[in-house]
Amino acid sequence: MNLRFVFAQWGKLGLLLGSLLTAVGLLFLLIPGEQGLILDAAELSLLGSGGGSMVVGLSAWLIGRSAVTMTVRPISGVGQSLTRPYRMNRRDAALVTTGAWVIGAAVAASPFLMWATLAADVSPEHPFHSVIDCYFEAMSGLTTTGATVLSDIESLPRSLLLWRSLIQWLGGLGILMLFVAILPGLGAAAKKLFRIESPGPDPEGVRPTIRQTARRLWTLYAGLTVAEIVLLLATGMGLFDAANHTFTTLATGGFSTRNASIARPESLAAEIVLIVFMVLAGSNFTVLLALLKGRWKAAMANTEFRIYLFCLLGGTLFITAALIGHAEPLVLSNGADVPASAGESLRAAAFTVVSQQTTTGYTTFDFDLWPFAAKAMIIALMFIGGSAGSTAGGLKVVRVWIALKVLWGQLERFFRPNVIRPLKVSGHVIDHEQKLNVVTYVLGTLVLFALGAVVIMALEAEASDCTFTTAATTSLATISTVGPGLDGVGAIRNYGWFTDTTKIFLCFLMLVGRLEVFVILVLFHPRFWRGG
Repeated sequence: MNLRFVFAQWGKLGLLLGSLLTAVGLLFLLIPGEQGLILDAAELSLLGSGGGSMVVGLSAWLIGRSAVTMTVRPISGVGQSLTRPYRMNRRDAALVTTGAWVIGAAVAASPFLMWATLAADVSPEHPFHSVIDCYFEAMSGLTTTGATVLSDIESLPRSLLLWRSLIQWLGGLGILMLFVAILPGLGAAAKKLFRIESPGPDPEGVRPTIRQTARRLWTLYAGLTVAEIVLLLATGMGLFDAANHTFTTLATGGFSTRNASIARPESLAAEIVLIVFMVLAGSNFTVLLALLKGRWKAAMANTEFRIYLFCLLGGTLFITAALIGHAEPLVLSNGADVPASAGESLRAAAFTVVSQQTTTGYTTFDFDLWPFAAKAMIIALMFIGGSAGSTAGGLKVVRVWIALKVLWGQLERFFRPNVIRPLKVSGHVIDHEQKLNVVTYVLGTLVLFALGAVVIMALEAEASDCTFTTAATTSLATISTVGPGLDGVGAIRNYGWFTDTTKIFLCFLMLVGRLEVFVILVLFHPRFWRGG
């Protein structure tokens, strides 16, 4: 393991995030209608945090830059020594990736804390006076979880609201994916970072190289961003809200600029646009590229994509029926009531199913008041999550499908031991190692979910709000990077009431969920640090 090389990569990250912080601060300093050239506390916090991040990042890069290359001397001792780029190994890649998210969250949190410290009109009880709360908000944003400690989101300055949404957009496709796309000199290391950063099993390049693949994915991501902003503007939403909600929709993050999330947006058309782009964000981006190229048959031949659409449709119809049968008024997340008509039930079910399965976490209705069957379906969809190769969290549709097929095959082998059937997904045979990886991942996630619920119950033993339902859905909502759960963390609740110790643990669960368990847990293996 080359720690100086790792430091150099972390330094580049600090420079990148510092530049973005500075850009947001300058944007609000210079654009018409804001404070003009007068610095307010929010803009000063963004510029100060950006400058500090760049200084620290540059220092880390200078410390580690000599390790970016290595000298190769001839074995015979005769001839010239050669200099070539250092080849990152798996240990380096795991440490770079994990550290990037931990450090990235610290950088992203710094303007929140600085603003609360500098602004004279911020109440001493405001969550952002707490280092832990600021870090929790930033980690939730960067991992696209969408859980918040804020009860009054609308009181934040617009510049901090934009930064809060932007870190979700960056975390959606992955900050290291951006590294791979734009930074030269990574060489073969780019492939290792790409495979660790890309969600889902066995990600493949779109062709022909990893860097070009990353660039194509970011180009698609940016193109979808522009398209959604334009469509939301056309529905009557203002530019600021349209940009913020676009960033957090495509990242499947769910941060909103409004206290009531996205309850009853400007029009039904706006809600439909959000649903469509949540569905797209939860789809495999390789499938989306095929659709854009007009290869509809190839896209629909993808088994995971078909199952994903079936889950969304089936979940919507199931919950619609449950709501109609419940015969109780539906409560919006802003507190207003609407009748449980067939149309309103369908509207509530469709938005909630898409939001929860894609792990976006927007809320339009308080689904905590819905019947048990509807809530059970929501929990199941939160476990499943979106597609591999998307910005969504959860187990991923393809993993659940492979695990179920493995189970079905083992049942058949119990009474027909001589029958061997190849397991295929989208026409590709899944080999034994892939099946083992999937089953191990699913089992590991379920174990971690259960342990997470137990730990939360233990840490919050004194809190009356922490019921078993609260602890279990908090564990699930953070590991699956969904955000809202049930009961104490329901659709209209926030995470601010948890103790600092619990919030730190939830940050760990969010990081584990975003980097998909093994990248984090491997750091706790003693042999990881011994070499060899």
